[in-house]
Amino acid sequence: MHRNDGFRELDRQESLRLLAQATVGRIVYTRQALPAVLPLNFRLDTDSAVLLRTSAASELVRAVNGTVVAFEADQVDAVAGAGWSVVVTGAATLITDPGERERLSRTGPRSWVPWPQEAFVRIEPELVTGRILVGGRSQYGVEVPDGSTPGRL
Repeated sequence: MHRNDGFRELDRQESLRLLAQATVGRIVYTRQALPAVLPLNFRLDTDSAVLLRTSAASELVRAVNGTVVAFEADQVDAVAGAGWSVVVTGAATLITDPGERERLSRTGPRSWVPWPQEAFVRIEPELVTGRILVGGRSQYGVEVPDGSTPGRL
C-alpha cells in the first residue's frame, strides 16, 4: 500500500476485531478451475477461525474442503466516506468431529436457509490483512490520522 493512498493497513488484532462485528462476508474459492465468490453469513470462533454453516450437500462444501480459500468482509458508509475491509486466507476444512459439530450447532453461525443436513466449514486464519479508509474518521473504533487523503474501497 502506498503512503497517502487514502487507506491505512490494519494489524491482525484490529482486523479480527472489525471482522467479528460483521455478519456477512464473501468466500473466494476455485470452482471448475475458475475463481468463484459467494456471499455468506459467518461467525468467528474463539480462536478467530471463520465458521460457515451450509448444506452438507452443497457444491461449496465439496469445492473448499481441504483447500486454501480467502474470506472477505467489509463495512462501508458511502455517505460518510468511511469503511474497512478484512481478508482472511487459510485452509478450509469440513468439521466432522461429532462433539465439535454439536458445539457449533449451539454457538456457530445460523444458516439463512434451513437444510435437512447441515455442514460446518472452518477457515483457519493463517493470513489476516485489513485496511481502513482514512480521513480523520474513527467511527469503527480504529484511530486514524487527521488530514489524510481520502480514498475509495
